[in-house]
Amino acid sequence: MKSYKFKVNETGYTVNIKSHEDNIINLEVNGSSYEVVLKGDVKTSKTPTLVRSASKQPAVPLKVNSTAKTTTITAPIPGVILSLNVKVGDTVKENDLLLVLEAMKMENNITAEKPGVVKAVKVAVGQQVLQDAVMIEIE
Repeated sequence: MKSYKFKVNETGYTVNIKSHEDNIINLEVNGSSYEVVLKGDVKTSKTPTLVRSASKQPAVPLKVNSTAKTTTITAPIPGVILSLNVKVGDTVKENDLLLVLEAMKMENNITAEKPGVVKAVKVAVGQQVLQDAVMIEIE
C-alpha cells in the first residue's frame, strides 16, 4: 500500500492506495474510501514476447571430424619459451610435457592433448610468442 500527502489550497490530504488493477484504483483519502476509474487505455508493453515452437526434429549430436590427423598446440597466453622438451620425430603420449611457457612471471606447462608423433616445432627457447601462436604440431 502506497501513501501520499497532498496540499491543495492550504488543505492537507492523505491518500492511501489500497489496490490497483487494470484501470480501477481503490484508494482512501483522509479516511474515506473511493474507487477511481482511470480514463484512457492502460499502457501495454511494446516489447514483443517471443514464443518458439517445439523442434520437429530431435537434436542431432555434433559430428566431430575425426579424420583430422594433425593437432596444433597453440600458446594459451603471450609469453616466452623457457624450455622445449620434444623435437621433431619424438613420440608423445597424452599429457606428456612438451614445453614450458613463461607468462607474467609464471611458468606454464604445456602438455600433449593426444598421443602422436611430433611433426613440427615452430618455436625456440627464449622466443616470445603471442596468444594463439602455433608452437608444436603433432600427427
